[in-house]
Amino acid sequence: MIKTRILLADDHAVLRAGLRLLIEAQADMMCVGEAGDGLELLAQAERLKPDLVLLDLSMPRLGGLAALPDIRRKATSARILVLTMHADEEYLRRCLKGGAAGYVLKQAADQELLLAIRAVMRGEVYIHPAMTRALLGDLVDRSRDLTAPAASDAALSDREAEVIKQVARGHTNQEIADQLSLSVKTVETYRSRAMEKLRLTGRAALVRYALERGWLGE
Repeated sequence: MIKTRILLADDHAVLRAGLRLLIEAQADMMCVGEAGDGLELLAQAERLKPDLVLLDLSMPRLGGLAALPDIRRKATSARILVLTMHADEEYLRRCLKGGAAGYVLKQAADQELLLAIRAVMRGEVYIHPAMTRALLGDLVDRSRDLTAPAASDAALSDREAEVIKQVARGHTNQEIADQLSLSVKTVETYRSRAMEKLRLTGRAALVRYALERGWLGE
């Protein structure tokens, strides 16, 4: 199995050690290096050419946000996943504009982080669910007049439609399961079926689809 080669960049050694243990425990991932500040990160990125950079925003000498353009230049094939404590919409926007492929909060640095890494390596954009809701907040009003359903919507069952709308709004599978009194596995099945029927791949495509249909303004 080809493993995703990951470079860790965070100024907290204890956190880096925990992330390394988490990553090395996965059959499809490996940690190829660590950096404790932005300048060290750039040197490591140029030397190691990782598949993915797990990037903290608050680092000495050179912050993660400022380092984004140079990371892309020095490790051109690397995808960048931001792992940060900043639950801030403006940081999210600036990171995505700077070329990051994902944004995860440190409070979710466990199984969700692994999901995010795999999603980003599939070419998807991954945004922490809570941040997805924040990012969409200023777009909801603009979607209120787009209420006419597309022909393909008719292929969805009522349950599939409800699940996929909740996913687009940024809710996790567990949250949707709790809301609808379903098991997480059942939610995943509805979600998978709906995405297949709508021919959508990834959360970003789903969010765009939901905005076009006016789902986020309901």
